[in-house]
Amino acid sequence: MTSDAATVIFGNQIATDLVEVSSDPACLDTTGWWAVVKTFEGDFQAFRFANVQAIDSSQLDFGTHQAIAQDSWVPSLTSEQYQSAVQIVRESIAEGWVYQTNLCLTMSSVLKQEFNPLALWRLLSANHAAPYLSAFSISAKESGLGADVKIASASPELFLRRQGSNLMTSPIKGTATNAGSLLDKDSTENVMIVDLMRNDFSRICEPGSVGVPEILRLEKHPGLVHLVSDVQGNLRDGITWPEILINTTPAGSVSGAPKSSAIEVIQRLEDEGREVYCGVLGWVNADEQSAELAVGIRTFWQSRLNGEDCLKFGTGAGITWGSDPLGEWQETQLKAARLISVAAMSTL
Repeated sequence: MTSDAATVIFGNQIATDLVEVSSDPACLDTTGWWAVVKTFEGDFQAFRFANVQAIDSSQLDFGTHQAIAQDSWVPSLTSEQYQSAVQIVRESIAEGWVYQTNLCLTMSSVLKQEFNPLALWRLLSANHAAPYLSAFSISAKESGLGADVKIASASPELFLRRQGSNLMTSPIKGTATNAGSLLDKDSTENVMIVDLMRNDFSRICEPGSVGVPEILRLEKHPGLVHLVSDVQGNLRDGITWPEILINTTPAGSVSGAPKSSAIEVIQRLEDEGREVYCGVLGWVNADEQSAELAVGIRTFWQSRLNGEDCLKFGTGAGITWGSDPLGEWQETQLKAARLISVAAMSTL
């Protein structure tokens, strides 16, 4: 594997030998193993790889990651702006426009050197264990796209897992430093999103098959805890991947309820597009009708800002009527702190 060869890592799999690129989700119903990236705004790209195998990172050279100084990150919203936006969301809730909205900000750091997502993935795997660790390193030269696809993610959240006709999602709602710090609003928020995802699944699954096998599970992750629930259902015969994605994206946990109203609020209050953040990252095996897709949170990605290459990172919080603006701001910082500290490390 050369340093500039297209490579995708997801979980315990590594994919190389890029053979096809598509912007049509229908490709996922054809053949082969596809790495998938869908932005929060809906832009879709899939990359078919010929070689997929179990990863043995000890035998691979992923190059180096140059430290990103912690004080170099510039947020799209200041603390004051974010807290003001939380108040506006609360007003929208009082008016009955939304019940819950996930309010986010992006942080940007101008790149002074080439970003190596594979090297950052190695740092994340050593310092921030996550169930859906992934890296996408695909140059524009190899893909034919207008820009490189460079992503390193430590997502803890399953968006969709498919096994034949069975489909599962595991939304995260509720975050704190420890179990004793979780609030009543955290469980209320989680249940709201479970109901939203049940509704999403009901449009594509067999009547009566949508259920909630587990609700409000406590999961421990580096530096924090989450409340997680599972929603599953059996796909109706003939349902295609385009239908699955159009009916489930963006994920309810990173948009809100009702979803369409929450997205309107998000577009009005957030100063920058989310891009890969809060989108979908993962893989689909069309031959086996299997898939594992994560929500694109705790994610670094290369982008452009004010004409310069930059590295971006997103963070956010779910806003309900019971939200405290300062507390929600502090939650965004809690989610970002450990990941930003990992990016400040260097590989030798």
